Amino acid sequence: MRWIRHNLVVIAGLLTLAYMILPNIVVMVFSFNKPAGRFNYSWQEFSLDAWKDPCGVADMCGSLTLSLQIAFWATIGATVLGSMIAFALVRYRFRARGAINSLIFLPMAMPEVVMAASLLTLFLNLGAQLGFWTILIAHTMFCLSFVVVAVKARVLSMDPRLEEAARDLYAGPVQTFVRVTLPIAAPGIAAGAMLAFALSFDDFIITNFNSGNTVTFPMFVWGSAQRGTPVQINVIGTAMFAIAVLIVAGGQIISGRRKNSALSK
Repeated sequence: MRWIRHNLVVIAGLLTLAYMILPNIVVMVFSFNKPAGRFNYSWQEFSLDAWKDPCGVADMCGSLTLSLQIAFWATIGATVLGSMIAFALVRYRFRARGAINSLIFLPMAMPEVVMAASLLTLFLNLGAQLGFWTILIAHTMFCLSFVVVAVKARVLSMDPRLEEAARDLYAGPVQTFVRVTLPIAAPGIAAGAMLAFALSFDDFIITNFNSGNTVTFPMFVWGSAQRGTPVQINVIGTAMFAIAVLIVAGGQIISGRRKNSALSK
């Protein structure tokens, strides 16, 4: 009992992590299933058929490609705009700065259905045709706040004396930004970009309101669940989960090596 009380926080953290990962494990296991009917909800027998033909379901890979394209461009737009906003909010003093800081958090606190309906109203009033571009604009807008928060936290922790030292060594504004400021802010920018990509790829509510006849991968999954869930959906989910884990693990390994190299010097 003494050991349990001493490690209670660690045990609670591990149990919470296991609970969060459990759905991913279920998806992974059922990607090797061969269901008897249309629904892949009960285990029947082990099979690699879905892995051998992940695009065997009509329109699934097309919707997946579309989601990846939207997520990529939304990430680029949100990262560039969000990084500039974060630097402006931290480095400069101007009117309405406090109001803008507060407004940045609204998309994060606002229910998605409210934001989705608001964006739809905006697009309809502008006479825009719902489709790829409206989804891209909507995703960029709601991902922007998350990028600003991630980059802003990193910029706030930066030591301004490093940039002052670069200027004392006759580095120009551009050279100082490229060689000093940007490398220091890069982890925050990368974190914001990865978060934006995940949010955009995963989004359903905002996409469903503003998509028109365009079908993204989350919308395809939702539609398939009404008539039968193909095993290939589990295959794609498992592959995306594995890629995300590899990226995070790779980042941790690179960060650890850099720290060890810095300590050794």
